[in-house]
Amino acid sequence: MVLLVVGVVVGLLPMPQGLDLDPLAIGPQIERITELAVLVALMGVGLAIDRPLRLRDRASWARWSPTWRLLAIGMPITIAGVALLGWGLGLAPAAALLLGAALAPTDPVLAGDVQVGGPHVGPAEPKAEGEGEGAASEAAAPAEGGVDEEAAEAVDEEDDVRFALTSEAGLNDGLAFPFVGASLLIAAGTATSFGSWVGWLAWDLVGKVVIAVVLGAALGAALGRVAFRSKRPTLRLAEQGEPLLAIAALVMAYGLVQVAHGYGFLGVFACGLTLRAAERGHEYHRSMHDVVQRLERLLTLIILLLLGMGVTNGLLGALDWRGVLVALALVFLIRPAAGVLSLRLRPRSPDLPGGLARKEALAAAFFGVRGVGSLYYLAYAAGHEHFPEERWLWSTVAFAIVVSVVVHGVLATPVMGYLERRRTAL
Repeated sequence: MVLLVVGVVVGLLPMPQGLDLDPLAIGPQIERITELAVLVALMGVGLAIDRPLRLRDRASWARWSPTWRLLAIGMPITIAGVALLGWGLGLAPAAALLLGAALAPTDPVLAGDVQVGGPHVGPAEPKAEGEGEGAASEAAAPAEGGVDEEAAEAVDEEDDVRFALTSEAGLNDGLAFPFVGASLLIAAGTATSFGSWVGWLAWDLVGKVVIAVVLGAALGAALGRVAFRSKRPTLRLAEQGEPLLAIAALVMAYGLVQVAHGYGFLGVFACGLTLRAAERGHEYHRSMHDVVQRLERLLTLIILLLLGMGVTNGLLGALDWRGVLVALALVFLIRPAAGVLSLRLRPRSPDLPGGLARKEALAAAFFGVRGVGSLYYLAYAAGHEHFPEERWLWSTVAFAIVVSVVVHGVLATPVMGYLERRRTAL
């Protein structure tokens, strides 16, 4: 929030000649820098999550229950809510759907105050008897300098609210893409037949997601095996403490998935998640996360400063009462209602990992921070199709981000602190 305010103040000063902050003029540049920021954040999120997710372990999938609920129930409701509101306010169907898809994802870049702090490494408390039965065994000895494998596997998230918001941010940025694609189909006038929607459902909504998850996860697992367990000492980067593997993994995952026509964002997160699964408690994960976090902070600083400067240099010029209504409804009504519905519908017991008490569910529902990802999706769509309401969309999305940054930024620390005190007191 401070960086945004600084940008607003700087924007009041005379701008250097030739500096253009009009999003319609610099759309490709906005797309590139926001894309990079989201990719870096997603790799950081994948490395930061302590809670394991194993393909053949039903218990681990159950511990991710808040994530699946927010994605499968909360996100579609949020997209539909914003899109229907925009349509009711006079937007064309394509623009309304794009607005919903762009504003639906919880942002992995600006949500640091409500996300997990980073990978927990080192010895952990032993598991409760019987926990994790059915997990796939990982028959390999720990790398030199690692920790006991059984203790490392006991590493888990202590804060289910932060875990829910972090894992949601990691996955929903990739899952918003199908709906951005649907808005492009409508804008291009090609979504006129039943067959076109069947193709969208089979390829955009399912096929590309599967490609991203499979390739990203496979690459992360392969890199983890090489970095920690290679027979060649020169390839065991974990022993050398070379943290730039995280950046290399990001680039490789994104490139591989994009070439295969999957969703690169989702592939990068899956890669980070499975890379972390290799020697889960090893100190090397913290080193990789620290490098990624430094780059993420630099990109966040640049983007927030530019956003603040844009606010005082015409970015909100097309904002009207409709845009204000959409932004306020999103932050205070649509996202909270969608989150509560998804998390409180036959909820998992709060006594179990992944279960949220009522107040925790309310917090997870409310703190769906909007940010850099929304700018990326709008820039991406505007670069592929023409939307008559484009300038209004930019003003509305920017205003929604400002509202989210201010409201969530002010409330995050006291609310999360309250939940922490409440949890430790129990």
